[in-house]
Amino acid sequence: MGKRFRHFVFLTTASVAGLHAINKVINYTASLKNLTSSYSGNYYKWRYGNIFFTKHGNGQPLLLIHDLDPSSSSYEWTRMIKKLEKNHTVYTVDLPGCGHSDKPEMIYSNYLFVQFTIMCNKMYAGLFDKVIIINPEDLKSLTVSPDTRTDILKKVIDCPIIGTFIYNVWMHERHINEIFENKYYYKKSLVSSKFEDIYFESAHIGNGRGRYLLASKLAHYTNISIAHALKGMDNLCLIGSRNYASSIQTINQYLIYNSGIETAYLSNAAYLPQLEVPDKLADLIAMFLE
Repeated sequence: MGKRFRHFVFLTTASVAGLHAINKVINYTASLKNLTSSYSGNYYKWRYGNIFFTKHGNGQPLLLIHDLDPSSSSYEWTRMIKKLEKNHTVYTVDLPGCGHSDKPEMIYSNYLFVQFTIMCNKMYAGLFDKVIIINPEDLKSLTVSPDTRTDILKKVIDCPIIGTFIYNVWMHERHINEIFENKYYYKKSLVSSKFEDIYFESAHIGNGRGRYLLASKLAHYTNISIAHALKGMDNLCLIGSRNYASSIQTINQYLIYNSGIETAYLSNAAYLPQLEVPDKLADLIAMFLE
């Protein structure tokens, strides 16, 4: 029994050491090109850590919030800033758990992120002149709550070595490239390898600490039902991509709760038109803000 136990301990230790080494290699590889360090900005000290933000232009303030994914960051808006800063003071932020903002170990709840914009707008009337959402989330998916199974998954991904390995597999360079080609862009020929590299690098800033956001997202802690908050909103605008699966159907869900929502649609674009067709998107945003 003693020999078997020692053999088990040896194999377990070797396996953990191997995973740790793999994690180190992946994190090192992701930062080799050091692309995001040239993206200048400042930090705001918040109770959940330092938040990276940028400020450009002059005029009516405009806050751009990126997609809620550990590989996403404010770099998502680089092609839009130059077009919008002519008439606006444009702010971008790296959400907590993303990009160059801190990635603390915590539950990333719905009240920290994009869905809260709708709720905040409901509770504090007049705070926002316009709320513009691009390819909004399916309302039914936002009602899914954490359960025992998803909580177990979250605890596993939160683990230092095994969880980091799972995260690194999930945020592998090949996987990110596939997302660009199959979700983010409609025309694969327009996919920028530079943007793919930036997303890969952003996902691994902090040596895998983006896994805390991923774990909370997979466990549905970032969900919140916003259907009731849509009723009576008179400043909400939705932009959908015709070539993104179910985008039109999803926007129709929102219109059921509030027929007064302004809508517009883009062709030849998928989930992230701000990367694929920035000129067209900038024109729609300008139209809504007039």
